[in-house]
Amino acid sequence: MITEKFSKTTSLLLIATFALAMASTVSAAGVGEMGADGLPSFLSDDVGNDSLELLTFFLFFVGYIAMGAAFVFFMSERSNVAPQYRTTMTISALIVGIAAFHYYYMRGVYADFGVVSIEYRYMDWIITVPLMALKFPSLVGKEAITDKKVAGLGFTGICFTGALIMIGFGYLGEAGLMSAIPALLLGGMGWAMIVVATGTPWTDGLGVDNSKISEELMWSANALRWFIVVGWIIYPLGYLFSPEVALIEIDNGAEIMAVAYNIADIINKIGFGVVAWMGAKKATEVLAAE
Repeated sequence: MITEKFSKTTSLLLIATFALAMASTVSAAGVGEMGADGLPSFLSDDVGNDSLELLTFFLFFVGYIAMGAAFVFFMSERSNVAPQYRTTMTISALIVGIAAFHYYYMRGVYADFGVVSIEYRYMDWIITVPLMALKFPSLVGKEAITDKKVAGLGFTGICFTGALIMIGFGYLGEAGLMSAIPALLLGGMGWAMIVVATGTPWTDGLGVDNSKISEELMWSANALRWFIVVGWIIYPLGYLFSPEVALIEIDNGAEIMAVAYNIADIINKIGFGVVAWMGAKKATEVLAAE
């Protein structure tokens, strides 16, 4: 009973802290000149409205609100799952909470200057992608994580290294610090490392033994793999339209890239947390029935 009350108190304190922090950012990301319809001037009807620019702004705003709402939901549900799954809920909340902050600032940069920021984007990814890799063992349990190693790296080491490679080379390509195609291929190697470690919906991973994942968690484990194997493919598609990369040269390439990234983030970050929550709830029900 004491533990349950402490968990609920912790969740409420974290939610309150997040709400206060979000309120304090209002002065940190100002709003640029506004048009007659209340939108930033470059989106306003009185200067000519581009539907793709409007969609980009809309998705930055939706991403910010959706991530914040997901944070509150995951923290509220943290006390409703068994103690062994609360770490999973905390990681889920951290991922979307961190993303909400970065989306707020990306929205601000776009509203003020009409520029799609890659710096805030990669600051978000360099934190949240490794956290997403941590979520897998926190859900399936340490018993399902094998002792297999590659170059001295176990499951966590492979996932973290893969995430850093994927994000690092992606940034180098988008910032124009190295050739776009080699950066894409090298970043893809990082993604492949994570897939090899976690497995696919059809196979065990190098670091995961499916036979040791409980039946009630197997659906969620495979759903997480679907996000990694399929959901993450949206990101390199957006990369192709990056103005610095210019592998596909087109007007408003930055906006197309931003729309792809925003949709991918909303699907993957929130969806990743939702399927983990569903598995944790189901496993908690099984434990309560025993």
